[in-house]
Amino acid sequence: MNQVAAGFENVRDLLVLSQQKLVIFAFWSERAEQSKMLLQVLSGISTAYPEQLVLATVNCDLEQELAMQFGVRSVPTTLFIQNGQPVDGFAGAENEAQIRQRLQPYLPKAEDLLLQQAEPLLAAQQWAEAYPLLAQAQQLAAERADIRKMLAYCAASLGKIDEAKQLLSTVLLADQDALYQQVLSLIELAEQAADSPEIRALEQQLAADPDNLLLCQQLAVQYQQANRVADALALLYKILQQDLNFGDSKKLMLDMLAVQPKGDALTATYRRKLYSLLY
Repeated sequence: MNQVAAGFENVRDLLVLSQQKLVIFAFWSERAEQSKMLLQVLSGISTAYPEQLVLATVNCDLEQELAMQFGVRSVPTTLFIQNGQPVDGFAGAENEAQIRQRLQPYLPKAEDLLLQQAEPLLAAQQWAEAYPLLAQAQQLAAERADIRKMLAYCAASLGKIDEAKQLLSTVLLADQDALYQQVLSLIELAEQAADSPEIRALEQQLAADPDNLLLCQQLAVQYQQANRVADALALLYKILQQDLNFGDSKKLMLDMLAVQPKGDALTATYRRKLYSLLY
């Protein structure tokens, strides 16, 4: 949607659009293989920034006069236009890394784009969908406290208490704001819920009767409700190792795996273990 063929009929509109976002004019020719290869690279980059830039391709075989107006003397030639004026550009081919380096001053950072995607998901309490976006942002900018706090908030909301605590442990005093305090409160509540009287009673019963699969399943349900996902999955897997069709254990485990965040390492481990039992 952000890639258009440019010509005299729309070049003025594209220059006006450059007041709002970066417009990349890519001058190419069917007769120049190098220019067609560069066009593919530019097209791939532009798909990552659908709201921030527009790729305007100029076929110089058809738009020779327009190319002359831009002062293009050879293809490929690439111009970055912002506020109606060229701000950067290059003649010949460059690789993707070089082009992305050129784009850095004019486009938001990749981690900020991920944050923009994650924020409405957090507002809607769609923790599992927001988590992989924030985790990726944190990998890209590990030094940023704002990302660490948002990831900790999401992790705590998913019951990943140890991860949330580890993330907060590196937040400096100057960055310990309202969000930081909110995550601390979530951690405290989760730790209280994780050691409820019901859980303690079932743990004592299971310690006295460790082969009781019904007690294992009941405790796994309590762990799940307390967001102790790792403990719940371990118990359910123990049950299925002994009896693949015991009670609701298989369904409970499948349901639990289905709602975990995409890319979660623990989920991937238990999904492989379960499939090895099933198949």
